[in-house]
Amino acid sequence: MLFHSPKNPIELKILHLNEAQKQRREDLMEATQGKDALKQFKKTMAKKAKQALKAKSKSKKKGASTDTKSQVFVLDFDGDIKATAVKHLREEISTLISAANKGDEVVIRLESGGGLVHGYGLAAAQLVRLKDAGLKLTVCVDKVAASGGYMMACVADNVVAAPFAIIGSIGVVSQLPNFHKWLKNHDVDYEMFTAGDYKRTVTVFGENDEEDRAKYQEELEQTHELFKHFVNTYRPELDVAKVATGEHWYGEDALKLNLIDSLQTSDSYILARMDDSEVYALHSRQKPTLAEKLGLAQAAEATLTIAVDKLPDALARFDLNSRLNILK
Repeated sequence: MLFHSPKNPIELKILHLNEAQKQRREDLMEATQGKDALKQFKKTMAKKAKQALKAKSKSKKKGASTDTKSQVFVLDFDGDIKATAVKHLREEISTLISAANKGDEVVIRLESGGGLVHGYGLAAAQLVRLKDAGLKLTVCVDKVAASGGYMMACVADNVVAAPFAIIGSIGVVSQLPNFHKWLKNHDVDYEMFTAGDYKRTVTVFGENDEEDRAKYQEELEQTHELFKHFVNTYRPELDVAKVATGEHWYGEDALKLNLIDSLQTSDSYILARMDDSEVYALHSRQKPTLAEKLGLAQAAEATLTIAVDKLPDALARFDLNSRLNILK
């Protein structure tokens, strides 16, 4: 793929959801109603398809415009704190931009509680590429799109969320421990050298003063302003001052605040799109190594997991035996 080294190749899987749904429906019909009912159903569907094709051919001869089914492409983004899923998202988006037609729709099934600003800033910028290419963008949230997750979601033309999905949290947070007093109590000196007045402000090991804290708070406020401006750019109808408090809301309340556009699960939205569109799911992944294909990597991971699980008991027995030996 475009943005990965040949040493770490990425492969793209494409599933035609209409065909997959059709196959499941036929399997269920056969299991519940028998082969004869399935055979009759296929005959009926074939007849309808033939009639539709004939009507389309007639319209074409008369010079009338014949509308073809639009295309919908489904992508998944499951975000961690570093937004590492963006490495696959960018590949999938680059493929779509080069192959999809203007006016086609891209549906992102998004789940994320947010994370690092620069990681989610890049992820949101990838979604902007879709809109710049003339594609319609819909984001579906079944569980959570908060903070950086909402930064991504707000880019969409249409934001759909389940009734109890967590939405919003337009704010910035940073927290860190400080070990200065502990080091001082143990006569440990900590030295830090910088060039530039604000190369470092608050630190984990040094003594933080009010100037350090004030500068750090100023940087957080600047980041928050950028976040609010970004949201306001893509959802101008939103009262940003009202919702950019760091609070989050469930789907129904988020709808009232214009954070989202409708209440619906991603499943029901995609099923509805199948009625008039050809729907394809795209999924990219790093190609498995030979060891992974043979199951050796999984076996090694399972062995390590068992070893880690048993380690506390082993240490406890070792500690007990050591004490017993001393008592002897």
